[in-house]
Amino acid sequence: MPKIVYIEHNGKQHVLDIPNGLSVMEGARDNGIPGIEADCGGACACSTCHVYVHPDWVSKLPPAEMMEQDMLEFAHEPNASCSRLTCQIKVTDALDGLILTIPEKQA
Repeated sequence: MPKIVYIEHNGKQHVLDIPNGLSVMEGARDNGIPGIEADCGGACACSTCHVYVHPDWVSKLPPAEMMEQDMLEFAHEPNASCSRLTCQIKVTDALDGLILTIPEKQA
């Protein structure tokens, strides 16, 4: 099972085994990670699962589709180079070690 590293805004790290096929958001939600609100439940209809992807991982993820890019405009302090919505990232073995930082707040 791939390990995903969620880092809270205050620096506290959570390293979790997340099953393949779940979204990174579902993994956070199911494990009670603070700061991932996921108000829309993964429908890409809000930006409350926004994270900053570690620079080493940005190019390893599939590019954001237009709908995700549009929703990121509503995120709190989005960063065009590394902001993503965790509901749009599916867990695979290739993401083992993925590092994500949760913003100070969600929009």
